[in-house]
Amino acid sequence: MTALRHFALTGLLLLFPDTGNSADKPPRYTIRRVATPVKIDGRLDEAAWKAVPSVGAFRFPWFKQGKPEQTDARLLWDKQNLYVAFRCADAHIWGVHTRHDDPVYRDDCVEVFTSPNPDHPESYFNIEMNVRGAFLDRHHPEGPDKKPPFNWNAKGVQIGITVQGTLNNDKDRDRSWILEAAIPLANFSKVAKHTPPRDGDTWHMNLNRLGGQTNPQHSQWSPGKTKTPRFHAPQYFGRVIFSQRTATAKESSPR
Repeated sequence: MTALRHFALTGLLLLFPDTGNSADKPPRYTIRRVATPVKIDGRLDEAAWKAVPSVGAFRFPWFKQGKPEQTDARLLWDKQNLYVAFRCADAHIWGVHTRHDDPVYRDDCVEVFTSPNPDHPESYFNIEMNVRGAFLDRHHPEGPDKKPPFNWNAKGVQIGITVQGTLNNDKDRDRSWILEAAIPLANFSKVAKHTPPRDGDTWHMNLNRLGGQTNPQHSQWSPGKTKTPRFHAPQYFGRVIFSQRTATAKESSPR
């Protein structure tokens, strides 16, 4: 069985995408540890990716028209890196930006937003990555409504991409694309309580998807409640818990 089939979205998610716009409590996800570094190639063929569950169906809090396309996202970690994988169902894959800090959010794009210290949830980081492997990064130490006092650049980020379809040809119908990334935990060390995290440490986090020229998406793991699309809203981030338990046994659902 291929890695893509192992990591495929379930038929129910594809047929009945969740377009709800509220949640009683922020979603939670336990991040399992890996014993050896993950190869960042966009293939997701390591046993660890197959052993851990998706974070759950992405939500579409601002859905009005078009076709919601689901995203399967998973997380892992080791002492050096936070690993994230997104598999995006996408009939029209689009991406033109290739340089660091380009407006990658105009392309098919996925994002990791995190507040690594729950005592200061307003201090958050965003790393936005497009289907071409270009990324934009910012640190907002005083929250989303104040301009960052300095230009923060994440160091050592690795991104791998695979595409099932034809990039930038909206005349045909594509299938999906995968983005796999390793983000060094040292990038968050000035804010996080512990680097690397300790067993049971909780960070606030959201995983987002947006962009594309045809049928643009705005979806999230932890849905926002603003009237218009706004991902810079740390009050709506979900919770991730770092576990020392290794990713060897299959879990059936996030917890």
